[in-house]
Amino acid sequence: MCSRGGYSPSRGGRGLIAGSGYPAPVVFESLTSRLGGVFERLRGRGRLSEADVEAALREVRLALLEADVNVGVTRSFLERVRARAAGAEVTGSLTPGQQVVKIVHDELITTLGREAAPLTPARVPPQRILMVGLQGSGKTTTAAKLAWRLKSAGKHPLLVAADLQRPAAVDQLEALGARAGVPVHSDRATTPPKLAKASLKRAGELGCDVVIVDTAGRLQIDEALMAELAAVRRAVEPDEVLLVVDAMTGQDAVNVARGFLERTDLTGLIFSKLDGDARGGAAISAREVTGRPIKFVGVGEGLDGLEVFHPERMASRLLGMGDVLTLIEKAEAAWDREQAEAAAEKMLRAAFTFEDFLDQLQQVRRMGSLGQLLGMLPGAASALGTAEPSDEALSRAEAVIRSMTPAERRSPKLIDGSRRRRIAAGSGTSPQQVNELLRQFGESQRMMKAFAEGRSPLPGLALPGRRAQKTMPKVTPRVASKTAPKAKTKAKTKVKKKR
Repeated sequence: MCSRGGYSPSRGGRGLIAGSGYPAPVVFESLTSRLGGVFERLRGRGRLSEADVEAALREVRLALLEADVNVGVTRSFLERVRARAAGAEVTGSLTPGQQVVKIVHDELITTLGREAAPLTPARVPPQRILMVGLQGSGKTTTAAKLAWRLKSAGKHPLLVAADLQRPAAVDQLEALGARAGVPVHSDRATTPPKLAKASLKRAGELGCDVVIVDTAGRLQIDEALMAELAAVRRAVEPDEVLLVVDAMTGQDAVNVARGFLERTDLTGLIFSKLDGDARGGAAISAREVTGRPIKFVGVGEGLDGLEVFHPERMASRLLGMGDVLTLIEKAEAAWDREQAEAAAEKMLRAAFTFEDFLDQLQQVRRMGSLGQLLGMLPGAASALGTAEPSDEALSRAEAVIRSMTPAERRSPKLIDGSRRRRIAAGSGTSPQQVNELLRQFGESQRMMKAFAEGRSPLPGLALPGRRAQKTMPKVTPRVASKTAPKAKTKAKTKVKKKR
């Protein structure tokens, strides 16, 4: 029967591991870098001439075309930016460079879609979602990801294996459904329309409130594919028809979307493999070309690698402005509040051990890679330059800690030379790397101890609220009145002795 379950899917790929936002897509790294360079030069100018704006827009045009953005979309985008940049909106601004960046940001949001588009609610329960797309676009995996996402939101989905053309498509969906804890309806002896129709009855028997139908794909759009989709659509009467598009297919993805739009009533798009190495311009073009919103993006190989598409956040990330909201959402989803409070308390008591550090490390890794997290911080991309943050150091540190005994994790002072060699051999590292980790952890412990004792961890750095106490002038207490006569008596005695 349909149930929520408590299974956590395996974490895979380079994409997001937990959270409600998506990582800084690898597909847009080149575009972000190019646009960042253009706007950095604009921000440094107090006044902008028409020639300056035109030169900047030419570079933006080249950057968009190199990223595989559709030519028509690029032209329309630049015309809107040029019309606003030539008006009083920029010429009357005190910071014209910043104003141009704002205009580009606003128009980029318009191109991507003004706001996130939720799934259409069911007209008649259960909610029916039809997944369509070409073969190899990641449609079957995306169907399972969507089922996992809806299940995590409290829904009770049913997957329908209506792809009876591709070998092992049914087996793949059944395996993914088992991993996600979602039931799968299949019947290899029938036709896709009959199977889709029977799935609605099956959903009622199992108590499922969402039916996700995975349809067959082809290498090219053909009449047989469209006829089958039309029959399945009539049988299911879906609330949503979602086209799964591979973000790595370049401008051809726009042609695919157009083809499906002409023959099926699409309601939205899902871009898979957004964490790949392609240039990703299709994701920017598709919304404007088809007029259909991008509802989800695939950001990893794991079942939890499907996230809601937020146009404003994506536009901010493309322009190097970061995405703090997604970072906060990822942190809230990945971090256990009780564990975080316990770790903070241990830090204040200077009782933080390698075991606590390992717990924190795992929670950080659940949020995504270091590059993805830093990409969400405003200005991080330009500050890092060509330095690419790697997760190898985190993996190496985790391997070293896991090679320690529980006693060594609690008390690193026990680790002598022979233990260092044993830990290095067990973690696949060198004794020098083990020493470096121990040194860094020792420095962290000393800083925590200093804070716990109210001392400054660094020489010459005063803690907030303590400098005033140290620099406050010393006040000498007044001498009590009873002591005054004694002082006079001593003075008289001295005078008598002199005489």
